[in-house]
Amino acid sequence: MLKALIFDMDGTLVHSDPTHLEAFAEILGPEGVVIDEELYRSSIIGRTNEAIFASLLPHRTVEEHVVFADRKEAAFRRMALDLKPLDGLVDLLDWAEARGIGIALVTNAPVLNATHMLDVLGLAQRFSVKITIEEVERGKPDPLPYLTALQRLGLGPEEAIAFEDSPSGMKAAKAAGLFSFGVLTGLTAEEMKGFGADRSIADFHDPALWEILERRVAA
Repeated sequence: MLKALIFDMDGTLVHSDPTHLEAFAEILGPEGVVIDEELYRSSIIGRTNEAIFASLLPHRTVEEHVVFADRKEAAFRRMALDLKPLDGLVDLLDWAEARGIGIALVTNAPVLNATHMLDVLGLAQRFSVKITIEEVERGKPDPLPYLTALQRLGLGPEEAIAFEDSPSGMKAAKAAGLFSFGVLTGLTAEEMKGFGADRSIADFHDPALWEILERRVAA
């Protein structure tokens, strides 16, 4: 029986990738790194900042990568002031709460970003469990963030559903044993299927989502 919904944040709760791309471009442009949509999709989406800056600035030290990451996230928070929840998200959260279904957040983002984004979206009080990158030794694509969320919820993977938009996030959710929806804010349904998605949805109004939710609740 369904007892929890576990959400990624960027690209899942909100279509924030364009703002992240803009922030990366601002910080990395002076370093000669041109951030376009192709590079964003191939080298940034869903990855940890540690991995991103190691690949894009290999000539810089680990300490410098941390500084660049902090500057990028500060730029993102400065830019991300008018974010809106993905279509149907609030209805889904209301539906879950009315049925006593837990709601959790699992993100590779730092806690400052998560706090800022949830405040902007008006969702700060909606998540009983929040796992950010600081709380785990390994971020996605490792399953540890999802396993940590399940542990805090007191649930097994068969009792929850995950929502992800990125390759690394989908790999993490599936490695944790979760039935997982791919949210198509950045990848195609075929790409999501290739990374393990059980189903793909355009947004949270998608009939494919509600068919499975109703079936799982009735189980």
